[in-house]
Amino acid sequence: MKTAGNNRKTTSNRVALYGLLIALAFVLSYVETLFPVYLGAPGVKLGLANLVTVIALYGLGVKEAFAINVRVLLSGFTFGNMSSILFGMAGAVLSLFLMAVCKKLRLFDMTGISIIGGVAHNIGQFLVAAFVTKTFGVFSYLPVLLIAGTVAGALIGLLGGIILKRISRILPKG
Repeated sequence: MKTAGNNRKTTSNRVALYGLLIALAFVLSYVETLFPVYLGAPGVKLGLANLVTVIALYGLGVKEAFAINVRVLLSGFTFGNMSSILFGMAGAVLSLFLMAVCKKLRLFDMTGISIIGGVAHNIGQFLVAAFVTKTFGVFSYLPVLLIAGTVAGALIGLLGGIILKRISRILPKG
């Protein structure tokens, strides 16, 4: 039987965990700004902060992963501008939605779902870019970013699996 004290402790522990995960994703977003990558198309990144999202999706749940994605807003306000927030949110929402659906339907393992997330993130951003620029010319960069999203998603998924195994004992149950 749970007591009020135990419920408060559990709630406090969850809030602290979510705060740490948001902070970690925020720091990883910053670290990524220190090492810009150019592979023939603008916007190619490893997506280190998405590592936290994938771990949250598998270790905590969809609602929790969505809450942790608030880091996109924090990163945008801190390191970017309204445009980067718009692009980041479009990618993050589409990415998390598709990852959650694929996870629920058990279509892929963590690495496959992370790849879906990486690719969906790029597609979400391109949809916003096409809307903003009122041209489909931006999609000429899409093949490069789809390959980059696939590679980055695979790396994030593999690393996420390794990390999740190591930290699963400290994550809240249920």
